[in-house]
This record gives sequence, C-alpha cells and structure tokens, in this order.
Amino acid sequence: MAEDIGKIGWIDMTVENAEELRDFYATVVGLKPEAVDMGAYSDFTMTMPASGEAVSGICHARGSNADLPGGWLIYFVVADLDASAAACVANGGKLRFEPRALSGGRFCVIEDPNGAVAALYQP
Repeated sequence: MAEDIGKIGWIDMTVENAEELRDFYATVVGLKPEAVDMGAYSDFTMTMPASGEAVSGICHARGSNADLPGGWLIYFVVADLDASAAACVANGGKLRFEPRALSGGRFCVIEDPNGAVAALYQP
C-alpha cells in the first residue's frame, strides 16, 4: 500500500445520463463497459478491451452519487484520509464532500486553492 501513496488510483465521471457517456467513451476511446448494479439502475465500470482491466467509471448523478461534482474526478491514494482532508483545509483548500465509505476503503472530495476538484481515497 505504501508504494501507492500519491498514485492516481481511480477516475470516474458522474453525469445525468451515464448510458449516453458510456456509449460515447466506448465508441470514441474503445473502452468496454461493464454494468454495476445500483438497484433501480446501473452505473458502469469501463475496462481495457484487451485485458479487461477496470480503468474508470461512469456513474449516474443519483443516490449516493447525487452530490458528486460532474466531469472526470481523479482519486489520489492517501495513507490517512482524515489527516489528508485536514491538511487540505489547513493549506487553503476546501472539503467539498465529507469522508465516507467506498468499496474497499473511504474517500472524500476536495477543492484545491485554485478551484480544481479531486478525490482522496484511502484503501
């Protein structure tokens, strides 16, 4: 895990119409979508066509994702989510989305002093 600190560990997009963007990136980039059952609808993991490796997600702006910012969101791997979130605020950033659970760990969304948005993820 220590070797992953600072790595971009994931990237996803939260949009109103995930199917439309799923199809766009499948056609334009060549990624293969895999449905992720969210109950009443599906979000999508986008995979590399040759290896099947999951490289990104395209999610509906619904349910637990309703308040996430739109557009591509990168997730930086951190050693201690709470300490990193506190350091963000102490260094002029903002916490846009409080820490919460995410498959296999926890994450939060921050805004840096320049206004760029990213997520912090602790496996």
